[in-house]
Amino acid sequence: MLLARRLLPAAADHDDAVQEVFVEIWRNAPRFDPAIASGRAFVAMLARRRLIDRARREGRRVVGVRGSDEPSLGLRAASPSSETAATIGEEALAATIALDELSTDQQLAIRLCVVDGLSHQQAADRTGQPLGTIKTNLRRGLIRVRELLGAMARPEGVLS
Repeated sequence: MLLARRLLPAAADHDDAVQEVFVEIWRNAPRFDPAIASGRAFVAMLARRRLIDRARREGRRVVGVRGSDEPSLGLRAASPSSETAATIGEEALAATIALDELSTDQQLAIRLCVVDGLSHQQAADRTGQPLGTIKTNLRRGLIRVRELLGAMARPEGVLS
C-alpha cells in the first residue's frame, strides 16, 4: 500500500492498485522460487511492475527518488528526459531490492567500495576487517547482486 501511495497521487487509485497487485501475486505464485529471491523481493518486483504499468497507462512516468531508509518513487510528467529517468528509477529499485538480499558485511563492503569510492584498503581500515575479508565480501556480494538482477530481468514465465 505504501508503494501505491508513492506511485499514484490520487487516493482513489490506491485501493484499486493494491487489488491489482494482489491478483498479480496470486497469478504468479507458481513462479516463486526461494532459491532465486526471497518472498519479499518477489512480491516487491511484481508490485513494482504492476504499479509502473498502471502509472504509465495514466500517462505518467516513474522516477526514482532516494529517501530515508527505503527507496521511494515519485511521479513526473512525461517528457523525453523523464523516460530515461524512469528507466534509471526502475533499475535503482531493482538494485536496491537485490542489495537487501545480501549479508550485512557484503552490503557494507559494496557501500564503502562502490558507492563511497574507497579503496579496498581504506574500507578495511575503516571497518577494522582484514583486507581479504573486504575483498571476499565485495566479490561475493557483487556476484549475488548480478545473479538476483538477472533473475529479476528474465521475461515473465521464465524462471528456470
